[in-house]
Amino acid sequence: MNDESGFRVLFINDTSRNGGPGQTLLDILKFLDPARIERSVMLPREDIVSRRIREHAAAETLIIEPAIIENLVQPLSRAMRRDDFAAPLALRLLRAGGNVVRAVTGALRLVRHVRRERYRVIFCNGTTANFIGGVLAALLGVPVIWHVFYPAVPPALRGFHRWLASRSGVRAILCVSGAVAAQFPPGLSKVRVLHDALDIAEFDRMGAPPVLKQELGLEEDTFIFGAHGRILPHKGFVELIRAAQAVFSHLDGSARARCRFVILGDTPQDLPVDHLANCRELVRTLGLEEQVLFIGFRPVVRPYLADFDVAIVPSVYPDPLPRAVLEAMAMRKPVIAFAVGGMGEMITDGVEGRLLNGDPPDIAGLAEACLNALNDPQTWRARGEAARRRIEQDFNARTHADAIARELFRAAGAPAR
Repeated sequence: MNDESGFRVLFINDTSRNGGPGQTLLDILKFLDPARIERSVMLPREDIVSRRIREHAAAETLIIEPAIIENLVQPLSRAMRRDDFAAPLALRLLRAGGNVVRAVTGALRLVRHVRRERYRVIFCNGTTANFIGGVLAALLGVPVIWHVFYPAVPPALRGFHRWLASRSGVRAILCVSGAVAAQFPPGLSKVRVLHDALDIAEFDRMGAPPVLKQELGLEEDTFIFGAHGRILPHKGFVELIRAAQAVFSHLDGSARARCRFVILGDTPQDLPVDHLANCRELVRTLGLEEQVLFIGFRPVVRPYLADFDVAIVPSVYPDPLPRAVLEAMAMRKPVIAFAVGGMGEMITDGVEGRLLNGDPPDIAGLAEACLNALNDPQTWRARGEAARRRIEQDFNARTHADAIARELFRAAGAPAR
């Protein structure tokens, strides 16, 4: 085995559920050369992330470490469900105590594991992973890279977060957008913006025959405004429904019949409030059940995106660099979004779609943009083509993985051939 093939890296991903961080990690792992980097991946439990990593043979070693706690009151034997939040207080306290014990014993086990395996670098993917890696760097001196998706940490943790970020063992802090990098002190040279990316070959239009209209029994000329992602309050789906109400108030009967707003996704079980149910209730209250359709979670979104005419990503918080935007653009879909977080680092207003004021969210402007798309589909198709070109140029996972590989070798002080 040559020196490069012995370059062992531990990738810690702090969640096993479906979502942007796990998808992004998979796209990094797929394009790292296993002849140069030996990939070990640590996850809290078996789930969709581990399954996809195995399907793509994207790691040499997969480690399940249940001490990475995804929720303090989760049961010790399974993943969190929504009804666990309503468990008796005594049971929740018992679970919390058990998880604290599990986390402490697991931390000791993790320290022994890192010492034994002699990883050259630890790549930390996500908030909890960054804290874990920061502590390991401080204790063991192993070089660590933070991959930062979050715009901020809770106030109680900010001092500790800043202290860890300043340690020499944290060699690089790779932020997915400028909006994310803004939380770190100006002039901290280890902080760099490295936009996430995706496997553009997977999002080739010819490789994803459309299924959405057929599944819903819609006519081929139906114009679909689509959205996909986790259904959470800060993701702006209430604002989207309000905009849809305004759009349909301007359409006559025939135009209403050929227009739909379709939303893919659900509210994760490890959150106490089912925001999807709240959104469905709002749609019923507004009498839009036939016009605004929720179709639930789909593990593969490409065949559904293929039937979108325009994608809407209505986040109303500083969304760092939402994968939903990248996926839609890769499928040649123009995107309407509020100008928050990293949206402006992906979308140029009037080129790949529309960016609207996000503070406060311009719901009337969102509705106006949708009406414009209905009235001028040719312009919006051209914006979709521009979106694909932007992805190919700036958000290609192969190029992104090359950049990550350079960072890994740099963090270890090794030459990157």
